[in-house]
Amino acid sequence: MKEYVDVLIDEAKIEKKLQELAAQIDRDFHGEEIALVCVLKGGAVTLVHLAKYLKSPVTMDFLSASSYGNGVKSSGDVQIRLDLTNGIEGKNVLLVEDIVDSGRTLAKLREMFLERNPKSFRICTLLDKPDGRVVDVPVDYVGFEIPDAFVVGFGLDFTQKYRNLGYIGVVHFEEE
Repeated sequence: MKEYVDVLIDEAKIEKKLQELAAQIDRDFHGEEIALVCVLKGGAVTLVHLAKYLKSPVTMDFLSASSYGNGVKSSGDVQIRLDLTNGIEGKNVLLVEDIVDSGRTLAKLREMFLERNPKSFRICTLLDKPDGRVVDVPVDYVGFEIPDAFVVGFGLDFTQKYRNLGYIGVVHFEEE
């Protein structure tokens, strides 16, 4: 099977939206330190671009969680592959995600993080795909709501490809 990618959201729109989200996050946290937590691998690009626009002091930590494997749909089996290296108790935590689709991964992470007693816990995602939602999870900051399509770019991948695209694109598949 052969795939090709059509642009859904260009790089300029993504950067503008991340600037807007950063301004809102700064207002909401009133200049207090924020522990940014990135969900690897897809969220890394969003985290870095968002962080450069934040004026609040930040720390960064990373975790790896997945329910996709090599497929285009969530399997429903959420696996934590790498946990945080820093504690979050008593801290303002902002979980930064690339996309909210089924909501399963985020719901599990939210539950796990709240058990660790942060001062506050909020979620930021670049993309929200509400039509794919299986588990309802509150998301505080959303960049773009997108249709139920398989997207890549700006950190998102298909079998580890396309993460380096500066835009968000929809993957289409063709029989060869």
